[in-house]
Amino acid sequence: ARRRAEVEIQKAQYLAEQERLNAEEVVQKEIDKRKIEISAEAEAEKTRREARGQADAILLRYTAEAEGIRKVLESKAAGYRLLVESCANDAKSAATLLMIEKIEEIVARQVEAIRNLKIDKITVWDSGGAGGSSSTAGFLSNLIKSLPPLHEVARMAGVELPDYLGHVAPGAPEATPPAAPASPAAGDQE
Repeated sequence: ARRRAEVEIQKAQYLAEQERLNAEEVVQKEIDKRKIEISAEAEAEKTRREARGQADAILLRYTAEAEGIRKVLESKAAGYRLLVESCANDAKSAATLLMIEKIEEIVARQVEAIRNLKIDKITVWDSGGAGGSSSTAGFLSNLIKSLPPLHEVARMAGVELPDYLGHVAPGAPEATPPAAPASPAAGDQE
């Protein structure tokens, strides 16, 4: 009976030890689980704060840009208001002044548009034009006429240039090419 009692005591001790180990393991796993949860929550909060900080920085940058644009537009409006007032409240005169300021830029852009044209060779088959004029000369004349003169650019922009810059007389004759030298007749010899 004593032996049985010792075996029972050992079994009870073994079970108690198992329970204790299980309890320690469960407690340790619960502690590890809680550590992981806390770490994940901390990482999520860090990410949220970083995102909030970035969003705030972007918002501040765009707010500053918008404020800068607003100030520029207000300054332009005040400048235009003063310009119109200086033109006796005639908005058309003020617009003409603004166009005169821009005409140099417009002409520069037109020049830039044709500046880099590379024409290495032009072949013109000339069989003579009406009235004895050469079609080659007509081609060159038309090419020059296709480039708008300064007065035409100003007119397209709604600006009338002052007289001291010259003007195109109404009904002025168009430039005529010089007469081509007569080619020797087939029977003529030197």
